[in-house]
Amino acid sequence: MRTSVIALMLTASFLEACQPYNRSGESMTSGSLRAGIDESFTLLMQSEVDVFHNDYPNAKVEALFMPEADVIDALMGDSIQSAVITRDLTEEERAAFRNRQKLPESARIATDGIALIVHRENPDSVLRLSQVDSLFRGTISSWSEVGEEQQGEPVRIVFDNNRSSNARYIRERFLAGAEFPANCFAVHSNSEVIDYVSKNKDAIGVISVAWIADREDSTSQDFLSRVRVIGIIDPSNLDKPSMPRKPYQAYIWDKTYPLRRDVYAIRTSARTSVGTGFVSFLRGERGQLIIHKMGLVAEQTPARIIRISE
Repeated sequence: MRTSVIALMLTASFLEACQPYNRSGESMTSGSLRAGIDESFTLLMQSEVDVFHNDYPNAKVEALFMPEADVIDALMGDSIQSAVITRDLTEEERAAFRNRQKLPESARIATDGIALIVHRENPDSVLRLSQVDSLFRGTISSWSEVGEEQQGEPVRIVFDNNRSSNARYIRERFLAGAEFPANCFAVHSNSEVIDYVSKNKDAIGVISVAWIADREDSTSQDFLSRVRVIGIIDPSNLDKPSMPRKPYQAYIWDKTYPLRRDVYAIRTSARTSVGTGFVSFLRGERGQLIIHKMGLVAEQTPARIIRISE
């Protein structure tokens, strides 16, 4: 994958110098692209698309925000030519493209964190990783089992969508692919998770930190003001194993926050298409700075600490 990423970046960097500019033809900076994007990254990727359009006014990216499983289905069905999701293509998926004489390319662009959120009045804002495991397995099902200050209400765990990357991550990480316990359910989006948790004291929400990490974005800060973010104690951390970590950028970067996953940009269109240009942009300086500024860990830029205030 590293070789293909370097090829993408070099081609994009020397595009203007090495090829004649053709306003009417398809190239990496002109033409159209349909991109399916994990709904977790709506705020981030809308900014990326806006800047890409500003830099390359002859290119048009139609961004379609949807659950990750729907993005993959659309990519495999050729109704989109690019995707931003939290996993790479499987070998079976790559083989299916090769059978259609297509050579997809993927590049890791960022690392994201899964944030656990609770109501502002919830007295527990720290959980041990073992408690997180027990909550998702259903062996802890009431708040009185979590903390002494809690009442005996049942815990309700809410996801953004049954087909989302957040639900898939938790299922694979804690349940080995098995079904969720009965107290888990899904709404329709990350923003609906935040809204539900802000109104229900017995709920825990599962969202991407991309929705609450940008301190300069009014939407992100409005969401953050309505909930509390859980800190997680992971005893496997070599440095200060008893210290709770929240999904701050620095703790995702140094891997001491345990709930994290990589983000990939994938294109299945021709190498000389806008799909290649867009992936190159996301991997380049401008695209990486946007990721960095919005609180995720960019693949090629240094991290900074984003303090998610209570």
